[in-house]
Amino acid sequence: MPYFDAASAAPLHPVARQALLASLDEGWADPARLYREGRRARLLLDAAREAAAEAVGCRPDELVFTPSGTRAVHAGISGALAGRRRVGSGLVVSAVEHSSVLHAAEQHAAAGGSVTEVPVGRSGAVDAAVFAAALGSGDSGTALACLQSANHEVGTEQPVAEVAEACRAAGVPLLVDAAQSLGWGPVEGGWSLLAASAHKWGGPAGVGLLAVRKGVRFAPQGPTDERESGRAPGFENLPAIVAAAASLRAVRAEAVAEAARLRGLVDRIRARVPELVPDVEVVGDPVARLPHLVTFSCLYVDGETLLHELDREGFSVSSGSSCTSSTLTPSHVLRAMGVLSEGNVRVSLPAGTAAEDVDRFLDVLPGVVAGVRERLGAPAAAAAVPAAGAGSLVVDALGRRCPIPVIELAKVIGDVPVGGTVTVLADDAAARLDIPAWCEMRGQEYVGEEPSERGGVAYVVRRVA
Repeated sequence: MPYFDAASAAPLHPVARQALLASLDEGWADPARLYREGRRARLLLDAAREAAAEAVGCRPDELVFTPSGTRAVHAGISGALAGRRRVGSGLVVSAVEHSSVLHAAEQHAAAGGSVTEVPVGRSGAVDAAVFAAALGSGDSGTALACLQSANHEVGTEQPVAEVAEACRAAGVPLLVDAAQSLGWGPVEGGWSLLAASAHKWGGPAGVGLLAVRKGVRFAPQGPTDERESGRAPGFENLPAIVAAAASLRAVRAEAVAEAARLRGLVDRIRARVPELVPDVEVVGDPVARLPHLVTFSCLYVDGETLLHELDREGFSVSSGSSCTSSTLTPSHVLRAMGVLSEGNVRVSLPAGTAAEDVDRFLDVLPGVVAGVRERLGAPAAAAAVPAAGAGSLVVDALGRRCPIPVIELAKVIGDVPVGGTVTVLADDAAARLDIPAWCEMRGQEYVGEEPSERGGVAYVVRRVA
């Protein structure tokens, strides 16, 4: 069964499995002890730290292992903010950061700090000049900036080197979330802190790493102990750490060749999906992107149903769609980009993915999408009725989840003359994103939104094509 969700968790690398099994026999003792078993464990831990530091591009004494990538992010943000509290309480983040960064930002704001969110363009990348300007905004003084190296949902790479230079000039440390990119290569530029997670590159889950450059003011928060420089208290999971470092070194040795091969497969998906499936938007930067990841959104499709149908066909993919029963809210990444969120599919190929599996995915996808669209094509609850003014219609989609409001809009837009309007009444938060995105895809004019006396929001669209 083809597994196409490496961006969530990559399959365990064979080297990681071998190192994990070996270190279970050799690395079970306390590395802080001076007897023989402890010294043996210490040697394994030191070797793992040196290997990971070499891959990151930092000194071994700048790097600590944490219980997860999320813990690395949280420890990095809280420690850097506390270390620079005399400078100010300002935190600058991009609008498309991983939820671990945004949750830390929410907590910082709730505690009285200030948070500046830098917008992104339609490709999902920040403008380095806009990010630089945000460093000096506000009255509280900027203590820390955060920018991911590459986006976890659409694969777009961020201008880390340029932003790091702007941060250096402003005297602000930059924390980089490198979870998605570290397996493909080091993060360029003068970053100050870096966080990553082993299960993203084929290591075991439950191991993160945090690098803090020498000279960065850092004050660990919460109870500490003597382990991991006081930045990650608790007994180290040494077998998992050894496996994480060994697999990072292994994937790096294969990265150049495998990146080129997977980029070719992803290029095929990016080119063929719009040809095979009508009304599809491929999102993210087509060039400055991770080699193994592609995301596209299908109009008039329920994303959760689409993923279930692809699973029935043997393909494991994920989604940032707004139409999932777990959230029923639009992906913050897609919302920030201003792109279609309904029917969203993220394909992230693990190392070793066969070209035949990609070809079969492309064969299966059109029929799956067509089947889902057929089932959603004629909902009985949303009917178009003439409005008071000539040349306008009102679509009542109140109480209906995406993609029904957009489906009903598409069904009636041809019933008004050019220059006429369709007003969609909807109370699903996804409509605020998906109706304007539909207008851009179909060449219609999104007029705006206004309160509705019947509840929800009235979204007004003018027919121009």
